[in-house]
Amino acid sequence: MEPIGWLALSGTLSACVAGVWGVHAWSAGRAQRRAVIERLSATGPEHLSPRARFAGLDSAVRRTRLGRRLERRLAATGLAVTPGEFSLYMAIAIAGLWLLADTVLAPFFGPIAGAIAAWSAYAFLAWRRQKRIERFIGQLPELSRLLANGSSAGLALRTAIGMAADELDSPAGEELTRVADALAVGHPLEDALNDLKERLPSRELAVLVTTLVLSSRAGGTLVESLRNLTETLEERKETRREVRTTLSQVTITSYAVPGIGLGTLLLINRMAPGSLDTMTGTFLGQSAVIVSVALYGVGFLLIRRMAKIDV
Repeated sequence: MEPIGWLALSGTLSACVAGVWGVHAWSAGRAQRRAVIERLSATGPEHLSPRARFAGLDSAVRRTRLGRRLERRLAATGLAVTPGEFSLYMAIAIAGLWLLADTVLAPFFGPIAGAIAAWSAYAFLAWRRQKRIERFIGQLPELSRLLANGSSAGLALRTAIGMAADELDSPAGEELTRVADALAVGHPLEDALNDLKERLPSRELAVLVTTLVLSSRAGGTLVESLRNLTETLEERKETRREVRTTLSQVTITSYAVPGIGLGTLLLINRMAPGSLDTMTGTFLGQSAVIVSVALYGVGFLLIRRMAKIDV
């Protein structure tokens, strides 16, 4: 055999050996990873958490700019959902509403329903974030009281924050745990509190953070300031509750307006089957539908704006 033949044969054998070794190493690593997941889940492979099942999708989503922004939004809501999971569920919701509108109403309404589903998914995140902020604001009087008691007992502010993190429920307990962890690894108190203020923006928290930062910088009567702030936060809490109760009817009206429009479409299609197909079969009818949907959306936003009062 010619030397070139021997060279080609040896190269082929080396490639085969390397390929077999690579497959063996890959399978061994995959088996080890699966064993670790099974030990952590403690329920066996058939009950793996969605986070473990969608790890590849989650990794791909996190590498994108939108995925990183989505991760920050999810962190502010407190939901135990990864960006990959949320993207998958949103895609399923968009496809489901698209097909439902296509079947029940008319094919023209499919893309509109898909767009509404995508907007609703992000609106849900904003709603969850706002609800978490409101729950945190409701816990601020107790938080201020715990910090005041800890300071009056001679505890350092960092220790008082860790104690409050153990005493309070979620979301204040979770957020203060993050602050305590940041302080434990050497972050300045001001930076850790400012990160908290950025995650859960509110006037009440801004006042509390400012009080703590100024006291840590210049000293002063921290206990007295916190106790006065506790009384103020209690009063604002009651005021917010009264305003929310007063505007509850306006909030229900904002959701009833687009619901009436959807109910009208279903009623028309029920009374005269195929009428929506005929209406959306022309440019004039499609334009009328788009304008109507836009007007209902503007009405919803305007009513919600009227019901939003900063206290």
